[in-house]
Amino acid sequence: MPLAWLPYATVEEADERLGGIPDGLDVDLFRADGDELPPTVGEVSFYVLPYMRGAAVLQRAGEMTQLRVVQTLTAGYEEFLPHVPAGVSLCNAAGVHDASTAELAIALALASGRGLDGYARDQPAGGWRPTFGRSLADRRVLIIGYGNIGRAIERRLQGFEVASITRVASTARQGPPRVHAVDELHDLLPQADVVILIAPHTPETEGLISREELRLLPDNALLVNVARGKLVDTDALVAELSTGRIRAAMDVMDPEPLPDGHPLRALPNALITPHIGGMSSAFFPRADRLIAAQLRRFMTGEPLENVVSGGS
Repeated sequence: MPLAWLPYATVEEADERLGGIPDGLDVDLFRADGDELPPTVGEVSFYVLPYMRGAAVLQRAGEMTQLRVVQTLTAGYEEFLPHVPAGVSLCNAAGVHDASTAELAIALALASGRGLDGYARDQPAGGWRPTFGRSLADRRVLIIGYGNIGRAIERRLQGFEVASITRVASTARQGPPRVHAVDELHDLLPQADVVILIAPHTPETEGLISREELRLLPDNALLVNVARGKLVDTDALVAELSTGRIRAAMDVMDPEPLPDGHPLRALPNALITPHIGGMSSAFFPRADRLIAAQLRRFMTGEPLENVVSGGS
């Protein structure tokens, strides 16, 4: 009987949240929040990785001789690739985080533009310093990375009366809507008031935003990064933010977590959240639906969704 490792507290919880465990599937539980690794390492065939526990949850993958599928609960999967045995399908969680991450991108843009982080810092001391903020209305928005989450961000921008939305992906598409190629970025950055990064981290996108790209941004521009920290050259960002010319709102950084005393922490024009793009109430029902659908496909021999590497 095939065995699945699932990230739930009890089999009863798994059964309820998944709408039933498929017939013929045995289940073991592993959440990596202090619980021991199940003793069935050599028997597991379908492994749903615990969320946000890093690649350490695959440290014994070499002993998983029956393993056929690794299912992440993150959209990013680069850190897991080196640890997945040959011939094993690695599936990511594309679609699960669209709503949560898109909401955070908009929230960061609004909070930074309207200075909400400054007001929050003033609150304990009784500060009262009303200032004019920068609205999303009438701003030119550039979305770098036009996959599922990029499109979700665009949908949410529609109600904010932005002046324009420009889209960038690895290759151009005539549309509709029109999508520019990333090699056009230097022509597009000077026309962007708000830049939202949601491209995947690849060798091609690492360091995509560095000193030259930051200097191309107009004065008072805002950079929002909800992708991966390595897309932005941190030293270049610190240098540009230190001039006070532009602002940044970041859910991801390089290095991460950001060390105590890092200069980014002290910059008043930098708003930082601790990589919580997918961590909202919207995550749980979407993750449960993905796990349930993938287990059903696995047990009925249907093709899996979101396969990013391996398998036949």
